[in-house]
Amino acid sequence: MLFFLDNLLLSFRCLGHAPTRVRGLLLLQLFFLTLVSLNVEAAVSSLSQSQNASLRVAAIDWTLVETLMSLGVVPVATAQIKDYQAWVVEPSLPEQVVDIGLRAQPNRELAASLNLDLILISPLYSAIEPTLSQIAPVQTLTTYNPEKDFWQNLVDTTRRVGELTNHSAEAEVVIEHHRSRIDQMKEKIAMDTPPLLVVQFIDDRHVRAYGKGSLYDMVIKQLGLQNAWKGETNMWGYTTVGIEELVTQGYLVIVDPVPMSAEGVFDDNRLWQALPAVRHDRVLSLPAVWSFGALPSAVRFADELYQALTEQHATEPGLRNL
Repeated sequence: MLFFLDNLLLSFRCLGHAPTRVRGLLLLQLFFLTLVSLNVEAAVSSLSQSQNASLRVAAIDWTLVETLMSLGVVPVATAQIKDYQAWVVEPSLPEQVVDIGLRAQPNRELAASLNLDLILISPLYSAIEPTLSQIAPVQTLTTYNPEKDFWQNLVDTTRRVGELTNHSAEAEVVIEHHRSRIDQMKEKIAMDTPPLLVVQFIDDRHVRAYGKGSLYDMVIKQLGLQNAWKGETNMWGYTTVGIEELVTQGYLVIVDPVPMSAEGVFDDNRLWQALPAVRHDRVLSLPAVWSFGALPSAVRFADELYQALTEQHATEPGLRNL
């Protein structure tokens, strides 16, 4: 290109006739305009490719990990993958996702070696934000805000993650899909289904009982059902109580994982055997669903609950005919 320009300028200098010089000047201007146009198109193309390229994202908070996965964005790294597999379970993580250690203390050197474009955290891990920001830009997303509608919080988080990862269109599809799944299950569950008391075991004497402000409570209400736990809860929507307080005439719903220290309670604990739900065979066991999750966990809890109630329907009226 430079060789062609040099020859054009040389030819222009050698032209002595005025009309010929004018034509040469016009030709030179046309050349420059073409050159500028090509450079602009190349810059736009490069920018477009850069924007469409997959961002290398790490997420410390599991709620944000499952949100990324729901959008089709596989995080480069997250923390405590083994625990994620036990407590969150789904969406399952591909083997290539790097475990960068503890959520509260991720391996800084390992994270720095991954050439990250973005790190997502929740306010729970704000203490490590200054450290992480030296590795890559950090975005803090607040999903659990008791002052706002819980479902809307999950929708807002999904949209925000979509914006940050250039997957806004996918986010809208995910939101609509999950809303539709909840509505479908709600249509099939009878409104006279007994109240549900949802717990997770801590040990053989204590559980977390989930009420107002929890993901489980939000899903129960989205399905048009009632939560049997009316007691106070913390900002995460649960409270720790002894098993003697699990008195309900409705269903007692146990969400895995159950720690080994609590497994014996189901066989030889007289207090447990005396609970109304146990005596009337109204205990439902659900696989692990992340209690602090996003839309995928919310809908999976709804689905697991729906399936458990469907099975219960085989021996006790509780659902409409499916």
